[in-house]
Amino acid sequence: MGKLANISGGVVLGVSLSQFPEYSQQYVQRLGGAVDELTTVVADFDTSAKVTDQTRTQALDALSGTEFLDRRKTDMSKTIQRQEYLSKSYVQLKEANAFQRLAYLNKFADGQIAKGAWADFQAAIPLSMESLILLLGGYAAGYAGMSGTSRTLRRIKRTKPRKIA
Repeated sequence: MGKLANISGGVVLGVSLSQFPEYSQQYVQRLGGAVDELTTVVADFDTSAKVTDQTRTQALDALSGTEFLDRRKTDMSKTIQRQEYLSKSYVQLKEANAFQRLAYLNKFADGQIAKGAWADFQAAIPLSMESLILLLGGYAAGYAGMSGTSRTLRRIKRTKPRKIA
Protein backbone atom coordinates (compact mmCIF):
# COMPACT_ATOMS: atom_id res chain seq x y z
CA MET A 1 0.00 0.00 0.00
CA GLY A 2 2.79 2.37 0.82
CA LYS A 3 3.10 6.00 1.72
CA LEU A 4 0.51 7.23 -0.77
CA ALA A 5 -2.21 5.15 0.89
CA ASN A 6 -1.08 6.30 4.34
CA ILE A 7 -1.14 9.94 3.29
CA SER A 8 -4.52 9.46 1.59
CA GLY A 9 -5.95 7.87 4.73
CA GLY A 10 -4.60 10.74 6.79
CA VAL A 11 -6.02 13.39 4.45
CA VAL A 12 -9.46 11.76 4.23
CA LEU A 13 -9.86 11.28 7.98
CA GLY A 14 -8.30 14.66 8.77
CA VAL A 15 -10.56 16.58 6.41
CA SER A 16 -13.60 14.63 7.63
CA LEU A 17 -12.87 15.36 11.29
CA SER A 18 -12.17 19.03 10.56
CA GLN A 19 -15.79 19.33 9.37
CA PHE A 20 -17.22 17.97 12.62
CA PRO A 21 -17.43 21.33 14.44
CA GLU A 22 -19.59 22.82 11.65
CA TYR A 23 -21.81 19.73 11.36
CA SER A 24 -22.23 19.51 15.13
CA GLN A 25 -23.22 23.18 15.21
CA GLN A 26 -25.89 22.55 12.54
CA TYR A 27 -27.14 19.54 14.51
CA VAL A 28 -27.31 21.44 17.81
CA GLN A 29 -29.22 24.32 16.18
CA ARG A 30 -31.77 21.90 14.74
CA LEU A 31 -31.90 20.04 18.05
CA GLY A 32 -32.72 23.28 19.87
CA GLY A 33 -35.54 24.01 17.43
CA ALA A 34 -36.96 20.51 17.83
CA VAL A 35 -36.80 20.79 21.62
CA ASP A 36 -38.62 24.15 21.51
CA GLU A 37 -41.43 22.76 19.36
CA LEU A 38 -41.80 19.53 21.32
CA THR A 39 -41.81 21.49 24.58
CA THR A 40 -44.69 23.60 23.24
CA VAL A 41 -46.69 20.47 22.36
CA VAL A 42 -46.04 18.84 25.74
CA ALA A 43 -46.84 22.08 27.61
CA ASP A 44 -50.15 22.38 25.73
CA PHE A 45 -51.01 18.81 26.70
CA ASP A 46 -50.05 19.43 30.33
CA THR A 47 -52.14 22.63 30.37
CA SER A 48 -55.17 20.75 29.06
CA ALA A 49 -54.65 18.12 31.74
CA LYS A 50 -54.32 20.74 34.46
CA VAL A 51 -57.45 22.64 33.36
CA THR A 52 -59.39 19.40 33.71
CA ASP A 53 -57.79 18.67 37.12
CA GLN A 54 -55.73 15.75 35.83
CA THR A 55 -52.09 14.84 35.98
CA ARG A 56 -50.24 14.08 32.77
CA THR A 57 -50.55 10.36 33.52
CA GLN A 58 -54.28 10.63 34.16
CA ALA A 59 -54.75 12.61 30.95
CA LEU A 60 -52.83 10.00 28.99
CA ASP A 61 -54.91 7.23 30.56
CA ALA A 62 -58.07 9.10 29.54
CA LEU A 63 -56.99 8.76 25.93
CA SER A 64 -58.51 5.34 25.41
CA GLY A 65 -61.68 3.68 24.32
CA THR A 66 -61.56 4.18 20.58
CA GLU A 67 -58.94 3.37 18.00
CA PHE A 68 -58.28 7.08 17.46
CA LEU A 69 -57.84 7.81 21.18
CA ASP A 70 -55.61 4.76 21.64
CA ARG A 71 -53.41 5.96 18.75
CA ARG A 72 -53.40 9.50 20.15
CA LYS A 73 -52.27 8.16 23.55
CA THR A 74 -49.41 6.24 21.90
CA ASP A 75 -48.40 9.26 19.81
CA MET A 76 -48.48 11.64 22.78
CA SER A 77 -46.49 9.22 24.94
CA LYS A 78 -43.82 9.00 22.23
CA THR A 79 -43.79 12.80 21.88
CA ILE A 80 -43.27 13.24 25.62
CA GLN A 81 -40.47 10.66 25.68
CA ARG A 82 -38.77 12.24 22.66
CA GLN A 83 -39.04 15.72 24.18
CA GLU A 84 -37.44 14.52 27.42
CA TYR A 85 -34.60 12.69 25.63
CA LEU A 86 -33.86 15.51 23.19
CA SER A 87 -33.97 18.11 25.98
CA LYS A 88 -31.31 16.20 27.92
CA SER A 89 -29.19 15.84 24.78
CA TYR A 90 -29.53 19.54 24.01
CA VAL A 91 -28.43 20.58 27.50
CA GLN A 92 -25.29 18.45 27.16
CA LEU A 93 -24.44 19.55 23.62
CA LYS A 94 -25.25 23.27 23.58
CA GLU A 95 -22.41 24.33 25.89
CA ALA A 96 -19.91 21.69 24.79
CA ASN A 97 -17.06 22.53 22.44
CA ALA A 98 -16.23 20.34 19.44
CA PHE A 99 -13.90 18.09 21.42
CA GLN A 100 -16.48 17.55 24.16
CA ARG A 101 -19.15 16.90 21.51
CA LEU A 102 -17.00 14.07 20.14
CA ALA A 103 -17.43 12.39 23.52
CA TYR A 104 -21.22 12.74 23.13
CA LEU A 105 -21.51 11.16 19.67
CA ASN A 106 -24.42 9.05 20.95
CA LYS A 107 -26.37 12.31 21.44
CA PHE A 108 -26.28 12.85 17.65
CA ALA A 109 -28.51 9.83 17.15
CA ASP A 110 -31.87 11.38 16.32
CA GLY A 111 -32.35 10.35 12.69
CA GLN A 112 -34.80 13.11 11.81
CA ILE A 113 -32.54 15.87 13.12
CA ALA A 114 -29.38 14.28 11.69
CA LYS A 115 -30.99 13.99 8.26
CA GLY A 116 -31.98 17.66 8.29
CA ALA A 117 -28.60 18.80 9.58
CA TRP A 118 -26.81 16.77 6.91
CA ALA A 119 -29.08 18.16 4.19
CA ASP A 120 -28.22 21.74 5.23
CA PHE A 121 -24.56 21.05 6.00
CA GLN A 122 -21.99 22.74 3.79
CA ALA A 123 -18.36 21.79 4.14
CA ALA A 124 -16.33 24.64 5.55
CA ILE A 125 -12.67 25.49 5.35
CA PRO A 126 -11.39 24.80 8.86
CA LEU A 127 -10.64 28.24 10.25
CA SER A 128 -11.21 27.61 13.94
CA MET A 129 -8.51 26.25 16.23
CA GLU A 130 -10.78 23.26 17.01
CA SER A 131 -11.12 22.44 13.32
CA LEU A 132 -7.38 22.74 12.74
CA ILE A 133 -6.59 20.47 15.68
CA LEU A 134 -9.19 17.93 14.52
CA LEU A 135 -7.77 18.11 10.99
CA LEU A 136 -4.24 17.40 12.22
CA GLY A 137 -5.42 14.74 14.69
CA GLY A 138 -7.51 13.07 12.02
CA TYR A 139 -4.60 13.17 9.58
CA ALA A 140 -2.29 11.56 12.14
CA ALA A 141 -4.87 8.89 13.03
CA GLY A 142 -5.66 8.16 9.37
CA TYR A 143 -1.98 7.98 8.46
CA ALA A 144 -1.23 5.71 11.41
CA GLY A 145 -4.24 3.51 10.68
CA MET A 146 -3.32 3.02 7.05
CA SER A 147 0.33 2.47 7.97
CA GLY A 148 -0.59 -0.16 10.55
CA THR A 149 -2.94 -1.88 8.12
CA SER A 150 -0.30 -2.04 5.40
CA ARG A 151 2.31 -3.40 7.86
CA THR A 152 -0.14 -6.07 9.02
CA LEU A 153 -0.93 -7.07 5.44
CA ARG A 154 2.78 -7.31 4.59
CA ARG A 155 3.38 -9.54 7.61
CA ILE A 156 0.48 -11.79 6.64
CA LYS A 157 1.81 -12.00 3.09
CA ARG A 158 5.32 -12.90 4.33
CA THR A 159 4.12 -15.56 6.76
CA LYS A 160 1.96 -17.45 4.28
CA PRO A 161 3.35 -20.94 3.78
CA ARG A 162 4.80 -21.44 0.35
CA LYS A 163 3.87 -24.45 -1.69
CA ILE A 164 6.74 -26.79 -2.43
CA ALA A 165 6.69 -28.09 -5.95
